[in-house]
Amino acid sequence: QVQVVESGGGLVQPGGSLTLSCAANGNIGNVYVMAWYRQAPGKQRELVARIRGRLLINYADSVKGRFTISRDNAKNAVYLQMNNLKSEDTATYYCYLEIKNLDYWGQGTQVTVSS
Repeated sequence: QVQVVESGGGLVQPGGSLTLSCAANGNIGNVYVMAWYRQAPGKQRELVARIRGRLLINYADSVKGRFTISRDNAKNAVYLQMNNLKSEDTATYYCYLEIKNLDYWGQGTQVTVSS
């Protein structure tokens, strides 16, 4: 059974940085798509960043130039480096993995940007 475990959320001041981590446990083989989504209270879940294969990366316009997604295939892990955080980045962040055409989600980690 595949488990997706996230870590790294927390409280940070505007302009600060955080790094989110996500790893999949279990005998999962190759993971093609790794992504981060977020959902703020009262809003729909939205894509933040996605990496497909080794090089296909896309970001939400709102985070371009501030966030960086990366992956470590040996660890079945994906990371989200978040810099220059803004109050509007406050949300629950979810890790998403596509494994053998099945969708797997993490439990979510809270990121709060506030002074």
